Parts: sequence; C-alpha cells; structure tokens
Amino acid sequence: MVSTRTSTGIWWGLLGVVAFSFTVPLTRVAVEGMSPLFIGAGRAVVAAILAALALALTRQRFPQGRQWFRLAVVAGGIVAGFPLLTTFALTSTSASHGAVVIALLPAATATAAVIRGRERPRPLFWVLTAVGVVAALVFAFVQSGGFGSLHWADLLLLGAVLAAAIGYAEGGLLARELGSWQTISWALVVAAPAMIVLTLLSLGSGMPNATPVQWLSFGYLGVVSMFLGFFAWYRGLAIGPMAQVSQIQLVQPVMTIAWAALLLGEPMTWTTVVGGLIVIVCAGAAVRVRLRK
Repeated sequence: MVSTRTSTGIWWGLLGVVAFSFTVPLTRVAVEGMSPLFIGAGRAVVAAILAALALALTRQRFPQGRQWFRLAVVAGGIVAGFPLLTTFALTSTSASHGAVVIALLPAATATAAVIRGRERPRPLFWVLTAVGVVAALVFAFVQSGGFGSLHWADLLLLGAVLAAAIGYAEGGLLARELGSWQTISWALVVAAPAMIVLTLLSLGSGMPNATPVQWLSFGYLGVVSMFLGFFAWYRGLAIGPMAQVSQIQLVQPVMTIAWAALLLGEPMTWTTVVGGLIVIVCAGAAVRVRLRK
C-alpha cells in the first residue's frame, strides 16, 4: 500500500505533469512566429518577474550560503538548459518527436535522485521503471515515426533531458529547505540577469511578428510552464519519495502527443489509446513499490 504522504506527493506531482504536458506542443506553436532564443530566454524573464513579486509580497527569507550555489544548479537545469535546448530542437522536429526523448526524463530524474538524494529503491522499482520507459519510448516512436537517424535536434533533446533531471533532483531536495514555490522562484531570480541579456540579444532585429495564438502560447510557457507548474511539481518531489514521484512523468509523453494531435493536428491512431494505457499502468505500478528502509 502507498502511504498517505506518498499519495499526496504523487497527486501534486501529477498536477505539475499536466501543466508541463502542454509545454512541447505550445513551444512548437510559438516557434512558428518567434525566434527560439526569444522563447527560451523570454519566458524565463516573464516567470522571473512573477517570482520576484511573489517573493517580495510574502517577504520570504533569503537563501543562505551553499543554497545559492544549489539554486544556480537548479536554474542552469530547468530555467536555462531545458527551455533553450528544447526550443531550438523544436524548430526542426515535431512535438511528437520531442515526446520520445521526454519519455526518458523520469528514469533520468530517478537516477539523479538516487545519486544526489541517496535514495535506494528496491530492484523491483528499477525493473518497473525500465518497463515503463521502454513502453513510453515504443509508444512515442510509433507516434512520431521513429528517430530515423540521429541528428542535432535529438542531441539537443537528450541534453535537455539531462539538464532537467539534474534540476529536478536538486530542486526537489532544496524544496524541503526553502519550500516548493520558493525554490523555483529563487532559481528564476538567480537566472534572471543572464536571461534578460539573452532576451535583449534576441530582440536585435526587432520584436517578433507573431500571431495572437503564438503570443498566448508564449504566455503559457512563461506563466505556467516556467512558474506555476513548478509549484505543484516541486511540492510533490519535496513530499517524496523523489524517485517514486518522478515516475509520474511517464504519463507526460502520452499527454503531450494527445495535445499535439488536438492542437497541432499531428497524427493520433488507436496506438495512442493502447500505448497510453500501458504507460499509465507501468507508472502506477512503479509508484506503488516502496523504497527500501
């Protein structure tokens, strides 16, 4: 049986995953009218403004000592690394294709959690995780038509997964000290100077000539994907156990490809239903495996 505490962490994590599942399709919409540098850096600036206001209005205490360095790690992974790398990758690949690599994120996050957080899952946990990852990959491969040959977009997506896994693991630990929404808020503030510079550089040729839908997509990326979604996600990771809660992300490729079909008209067949059920069952089995004391 899953404890009440673990169940609470899982539900918070799921709420964060739902918010994140729109990120790739809406990024694909936004890159049609904006430069990838403007999207990747600009959305962080939008989120940083909200974060600074939230921190100031609630009079949060400042991080201390080594916490600043750890916040820089979080900022490098999820404020700069993941958004910039995925945005550049999505200029030349579909949202469904991006979901293929995103399916690797739960396993990467769990591995980072084991290394950084000294969590030691039972062997069965890793077996179920591996089955879930394979199921998610097969599902995403079928939907996207496969990688074909490895190209630069795939390398960028792999780099994005590595960056996010490190940021998630470190942020999940830091959230236990600073608080869930406080962690992402301080990380956004830490990254703000660099993101402002990059945003200004992206505007060298003028403001983007984007449609209202593309601007709305950009707004979602800044307000929800970069800020509000992390409120729920880091709270779930902080409640933990981190290695188990992170497996909820196995359902994210299913959601992402579903939104890509609905919003972008990308192909979706009966394999979406079958593959989605398999991924969800594997994720559910993994989170029910208790960590070894």
